[in-house]
Amino acid sequence: MRACLRAPVDRTPVWFLRQAGRYMPEYMAVRKHHSLLEICRTPEIAAEVTITAAERLGVDAAIIFADLLLPLTPMGLDFEFLAGEGPQVRTPIRSLEHVQALRTDRAGELVYVAQAIEKVAAHFRAPRADGDQLGIIGFCGAPFTLASYMIEGGGSRNYVEAKKMMYACDGAWPLLMDKLNAVLVAYAQQQVEAGADCIQIFDSWVGALSVTDYRQFCLAPTKELVRRIQALGVPVIYFGVETASLLPSMAETGADVIGLDWRIPLDQGWRAVGPGCGVQGNLDPIALFAPLEVLESRVREVLALATGRPGHIFNLGHGIVPGTPVESVIQVAEWVRRFGANSPAGQADPRREHFVGRPAS
Repeated sequence: MRACLRAPVDRTPVWFLRQAGRYMPEYMAVRKHHSLLEICRTPEIAAEVTITAAERLGVDAAIIFADLLLPLTPMGLDFEFLAGEGPQVRTPIRSLEHVQALRTDRAGELVYVAQAIEKVAAHFRAPRADGDQLGIIGFCGAPFTLASYMIEGGGSRNYVEAKKMMYACDGAWPLLMDKLNAVLVAYAQQQVEAGADCIQIFDSWVGALSVTDYRQFCLAPTKELVRRIQALGVPVIYFGVETASLLPSMAETGADVIGLDWRIPLDQGWRAVGPGCGVQGNLDPIALFAPLEVLESRVREVLALATGRPGHIFNLGHGIVPGTPVESVIQVAEWVRRFGANSPAGQADPRREHFVGRPAS
């Protein structure tokens, strides 16, 4: 949390996107008996998966095991996961009338995620040997990415239907943004009240947008979501993929930390977002398959490009993929603890006391 607010830290903190998932034997053992959605919607199992990964890897934060699309169900859209195809929305929205029919009054149905966070927070409440508590990260999808799933019905190469709704100027797109934000803020509030120390907003598909389209159709609603989550008393991490051209605009959301993918060198990405943000990243997740000497050089490179500045959180440039050697992930966490330079004194975010000193829920 100190790194989120660009305050000095004794070493670079580290955690990994998708650190609990299909590459871990412990997770696969759970999946033999439960579907992905069953895990997400059962607080005891979601907490177990979250805790197991954080402890096995030796990271500095546990991100709750959940799925981006969970808020779609209380809004009135059913979805399922099809083998080899990913998530599929059964009845995609394609018109103003469809958007008008979406519900915003049932976010309370997502309480199972908050209940899982409560269990994780209770488990990690005691300080570790280094005197710090493990950070608890909650998350939600960004308005554009969730809207794209809702409109396209699943994965997409060109986002034709989503962009058609953006360009239509019939009121459907801004109404959809407003409805999503209403649900996402309530959802984030549940997570914060349950013990989440910060919220990461995933804009997984935002790299499909031009700078003009992002600024015209997505910047304002994303900025509003960031502002309203920060008002809950926690910092916000905002992450997207293939976003090199969007980084200056993404920084305008006011997010405390911008996640960088692996396609841009970390120092260039940090210059793009400017000195007012921290950055998270950005090791190529496929580097985890490399021989250890290659992997170590890539870890050292990321740390060197950060130069020990306050505000860097070591992570991958996207999520861990299936088949990744668990021992390599553990080794990276150990290297970051060993090689992460002490951050020099810097300009901490003036909101630090508000966030770090917020009352426990």
